Amino acid sequence: MSCFQLAYGLRLRSDLPIPGLTINRESQFDVAVWLASPAPSSLDVDQHSALPCYTSDYLDQNGNPTLKAWRLPDSAGFKLRYSDGIEFTIDSQGNNVWGNWPPNMTLEDTAVYLLGPVLGFVLRLRGKICLHASVICVDNCALALVGPAGSGKSTTAAAFARLGYPILTDDVAAITSETDSFTIQPAYPHLRLWPRSVDMLYGNAKALPKLVPTSEWDKCYLDLSTKPNAFQLLPLPLNAIYILKQRSSATSAPFIEPMSAAEGIIALVTNSYANYLLDKSLRASEFALLTGLASKVPPKQVTPHSDPVFLPDLCETILRDFSAGQANQATKLAGNPLP
Repeated sequence: MSCFQLAYGLRLRSDLPIPGLTINRESQFDVAVWLASPAPSSLDVDQHSALPCYTSDYLDQNGNPTLKAWRLPDSAGFKLRYSDGIEFTIDSQGNNVWGNWPPNMTLEDTAVYLLGPVLGFVLRLRGKICLHASVICVDNCALALVGPAGSGKSTTAAAFARLGYPILTDDVAAITSETDSFTIQPAYPHLRLWPRSVDMLYGNAKALPKLVPTSEWDKCYLDLSTKPNAFQLLPLPLNAIYILKQRSSATSAPFIEPMSAAEGIIALVTNSYANYLLDKSLRASEFALLTGLASKVPPKQVTPHSDPVFLPDLCETILRDFSAGQANQATKLAGNPLP
């Protein structure tokens, strides 16, 4: 039985329900996800003899690379293997994804990778540029919080959610280039948070359920599907980009600073998502789009305070700057009416 679901603007057809995704009422699909069926034997690689084309710098608790990737023979696609034994096979066009997990892992474990780095890579294969960003909805506009893992994107987004601002995406922001704007696609209706962040937000590290109850991995999730308007279901124009910098104990933090055009482009390129297997043509198209994005929506850098008690101040600082930017833009348009 096929299940039709949505993520990042992709219409997915899966042979098992993917935990955490919204249902698509249409039967048309962009990507087929196979979780109960093995990948064709033609899309295989001998992981013992073939050298990986990518090995992650990040190591697990046993000192093993968290991810290795192989290019399949005849440029047929890619094989991704995580250190816990979960594997994905992806065809070269990003039209089909096969997932496989060992007996000690579960579908929920597999979905953690699928909804993050795997679909992020699928989007790149399909020509979509993605940023490491959590995105919130403010006044029907997308506001992106950009930064690497550990920079506080999801925590800040969760703080905005507590203030009543809908969430568009967590960690992976898929960008669609329109005629005169850039839009962000909705991802999935939950935020992933480490227990420390949960404790900061709710005063109790166990206030939210674990993302995978049976796993030793202790990441939690904030369910956005149970509250009206907590999850933004439709894509929105991207009107503001804030690059999260290293936290500071300075009395002036949190504070926002402008960036030069070159700094903005470098920041966006540095925080592009799933770029480790891109060829030269995809990297060139990525650079062109992000250069255009930096010109249209100039990024700013925001320095949070190192003390979590200032998290509400961070949200207020960003909202105040966003409102001022929107007002300035409205003034410019009023002074230059269209013919």
